[in-house]
Amino acid sequence: MEPIDTQSLMLQMRSLSAQAASKPATPVSEVKEGVASSESFADLLTESVKAVNHEQHKAGDLKEAFERGDEGVELSEVMLQVQKASLSFQAMTQVRNKLVEAYKDVMNMPV
Repeated sequence: MEPIDTQSLMLQMRSLSAQAASKPATPVSEVKEGVASSESFADLLTESVKAVNHEQHKAGDLKEAFERGDEGVELSEVMLQVQKASLSFQAMTQVRNKLVEAYKDVMNMPV
C-alpha cells in the first residue's frame, strides 16, 4: 500500500469543511407538513451506531494486521484509523449526552 499524502488529506478535509459551512439549510417553506420523512430518528441513530462500530472493528483489524507484520499495512495508516474510530466514538458519546440532557429537561417540564 502506498504512503498517505498528508498534504492532500489536509486539503480534502479543508474543502469538505468549507462545503459543509457554505451549504444552505433547507428553507422551512420547502418542508412539506404532514409528510413523514423517509428515515426516522431511531433509524438515523441506529445507522450512526453501526458506523461507529464499523470504524472500531476496522481499526482493530488494522492493528491486528500490523502486529502480525502483514505487508502493505503501515503504522501511519493504523494510527489514522485508530484516531478516526476514537473521534467517531467521542462524537457518538457527546450526542448521547445531549440526548440524555434533553430527555431530562423534557421530564422536568411542568405540565
